Amino acid sequence: MTSTTPTTAPTADLAGWTQKSFTAAGITHDCFEKAPVGGGPGVVLIPEIPGMAPEVMGMAQHLVDNGFSVVIPSLFGQPGRAVSAAYMASTIPKLCISKEFRAFATNAQRPVTAYLRALASDLNARTPGAGVGVVGMCFSGGFSLATAVDDAVVAAVASQPSVPFPLGAARKRDPGMSPEEFDALARRTASGEVCLLGLRFSEDKAAPAERFVTLKARLGDRFEVIELDSSKGNSGGFSSSAHCVITREVREEPANEAFSARERVVSFLRENVTGAARQ
Repeated sequence: MTSTTPTTAPTADLAGWTQKSFTAAGITHDCFEKAPVGGGPGVVLIPEIPGMAPEVMGMAQHLVDNGFSVVIPSLFGQPGRAVSAAYMASTIPKLCISKEFRAFATNAQRPVTAYLRALASDLNARTPGAGVGVVGMCFSGGFSLATAVDDAVVAAVASQPSVPFPLGAARKRDPGMSPEEFDALARRTASGEVCLLGLRFSEDKAAPAERFVTLKARLGDRFEVIELDSSKGNSGGFSSSAHCVITREVREEPANEAFSARERVVSFLRENVTGAARQ
């Protein structure tokens, strides 16, 4: 079920999602899957910190409602648990020290991306379309781009990519993947095999503008960028600390600019995973 009010983001729970473990690259996580009646093209939705919270599930359900078969790997946190300060505080330190994510490393290949590529390939084999889409957010934002090295991925969305954590100039500029992955992604982008979409708020220090400059300079026009104004006095009423573009900042009644960004994500995925933009 999905709910929304004029002052809160859309949310959903775990009802109707099928839970199953998936193992690849020496890593195992529970994954949650749901498809529309009759099935649909595949999308891997990677949760943001602290995990599969109701707002993340609201985005997931929105994708299902728009005709996509969605798989969510539960990489961290407790599925369905609501966000709180204490929950965030207990989750972040674990992510900081995990070798799976390498949260501070620059020019790094992260083990989790090999896992996600295998998950995307598995979903692609079971769903129709030109390939699958991958959506990463916050801590996982850049993971979607590294996953798009795999031939199964034809569309990747990086919403407020925050890894490596932007402490210092080098980390702010870092693309969030290894040089080899960046090279492979650039080749796939240049050849038209994959399209990319990035989103951030203008004042978001966790997803620095410098990172987007690095990505855009290398990936070119096939890396579409949406930047929402969160400067003082902005027309959308966003706080300067606004971060979660397509989840917590979305308002449906009345619709705000984050709502429009979320709808662009849906149309972007539809254009690419169905093959409509590739013919």
